[in-house]
Amino acid sequence: MTRIDPVTAAVIQGGLENIAVEMGHKLMRMSYSSIIRESEDFGAALTDADGLQMCECKMSTPLQSGPIPGYVRNVLEVLKERGDPARIGDVIMHNDPYGGASHGPDVAFCVPVFLAEELIGWSVTTAHHLDIGALSPGSCGIVDAVDTYAEGLQFKAIKVYDRGVKNEAVWHILRANIRAQDLVVGDMEAQIESARIGAARFLELVGHHGLEQTMAAFHDLMDYSERLMRSAIRDLPDGDYSATTYLDGFLDDPDPSRSKLPLVVTLKVRGDALTVDLTGTAPQLPDKPINMPLIGTVDCAVWLTIRSILLDTVSYGNIPQNSGLTRPIEIVAPKGCLANPIFPAPVIARFCSGNQLADTVMRAFAQVVPQQVSAGIGNLRVVAISGLKAGNHWVHMEIMEGSYGGRFGMDGMDAVDTLYANTRNNPVEDIESHIPLRVERYELREDAMAAGQWRGGIGAIREFTFLEDAGFSLEGDGHAFEPWGFDGGADGHVASLTLIRSDGTEQMLPSKVPYFKVKAGDRLVSLGPCGGGYGDAALRPREAIAADVADGLICADVARRLFAQAEK
Repeated sequence: MTRIDPVTAAVIQGGLENIAVEMGHKLMRMSYSSIIRESEDFGAALTDADGLQMCECKMSTPLQSGPIPGYVRNVLEVLKERGDPARIGDVIMHNDPYGGASHGPDVAFCVPVFLAEELIGWSVTTAHHLDIGALSPGSCGIVDAVDTYAEGLQFKAIKVYDRGVKNEAVWHILRANIRAQDLVVGDMEAQIESARIGAARFLELVGHHGLEQTMAAFHDLMDYSERLMRSAIRDLPDGDYSATTYLDGFLDDPDPSRSKLPLVVTLKVRGDALTVDLTGTAPQLPDKPINMPLIGTVDCAVWLTIRSILLDTVSYGNIPQNSGLTRPIEIVAPKGCLANPIFPAPVIARFCSGNQLADTVMRAFAQVVPQQVSAGIGNLRVVAISGLKAGNHWVHMEIMEGSYGGRFGMDGMDAVDTLYANTRNNPVEDIESHIPLRVERYELREDAMAAGQWRGGIGAIREFTFLEDAGFSLEGDGHAFEPWGFDGGADGHVASLTLIRSDGTEQMLPSKVPYFKVKAGDRLVSLGPCGGGYGDAALRPREAIAADVADGLICADVARRLFAQAEK
């Protein structure tokens, strides 16, 4: 490999990162759905010819950009098996949850990049689509899928453009099997154009610097990222560090094996290498879709958490986001557990499971780097709302925020997407202008603070009124187990979900709700979970307590009860 000076390498890296950011901006501007346009639930990245990540779009969610190398590797495997290699002008669609994709609704469009006749890389966009033809409307909240076939259409390295010619049959199949097809297909077309833009910009970069120098810079920076990660691991004391947290599972299921499911993480630090062992995690649920694909969900949850703890951007600045960061890390997950299911176990509702796994990794690290972690997070929930108007489906997806636990020197963040999610909320005005829904309340919970020297983050109240007959389904977690407090901090507060009928009757709902019909005038009230506190509440400064009271987060009586010693 040609050696390259660090200044030129940094210039090339900056060029690569700018390409990924441009891809992301173009995708958001061209998309039809709010889940991409507003929530930024998409990914954009470049890889080399073998699928090693070169860069990713920084404002995308880690759960979308992170799996892209896995998508590409599996696409290459499938094409090789078929004897149908990637060619100039191809666009390949892929969403196989057992082939790199996080789950079926996250569809990738992969554009191979050729210099003359040589494959030199891939430009890839991913995005969550509002419907993928599953057993009920929407592409989230499908918590009753019995296998992957019930989760919607599966595309395994399908050439939607073959040597530049559009494969019309594929698009006919899509439109015939997907609800809200204009919205979904419009988003897919935006992905294709964004990926093509990325491919063109990559070729421009290579044309300016030359292929040999561009790839030398990539490998040099990948080695640099690896050295940083190995150095951070080497600073940890050798040893094994274990933690356990629990998923709600299906709390309303009479079978006890389907609820209160353990996630177990053991960090094995040996020199400059780290093994993350998930032995002890609950067995997979063969007919419930909260299982997590090992490639595409579990690996992203683990890598993202380790990266954020050991190489915090505040301390380390901008680190090249590439495959070098993952080289020192091995993940061990027994076949057939929640974190490594066996096909065709369903996986579409893996979102909260993976987020809880990341929180478990965080808890294990708390034993060895206590000042670099947060206390327990309040998990998220995702709701799909849908209905029919003049024979046509409308579908909306809403990600409802969780909260962070307190951390050394800082209070937990309120009402935010946590860990690998990193999406944004939908503005109320956008929701109400597109679907028959009125947002009655969107505010922080009051008097639901986890005490600590640094308090836990506070969850949000979301209340919706249905203006027409509709249906919804929801996947969430955090109704049964409080987020963990740390170093003397109090545990957080659980979430809740209530349906209030138009006649005033109320029904408490579990954290996972399969498709559920509602009438005009019914209301759905979601209380988000609150993160755990960090440190002894008696050490919280009085001025911080006074500020919480002044902000209306807690009343004076609750403050006196939670922080009694701090008042003395």
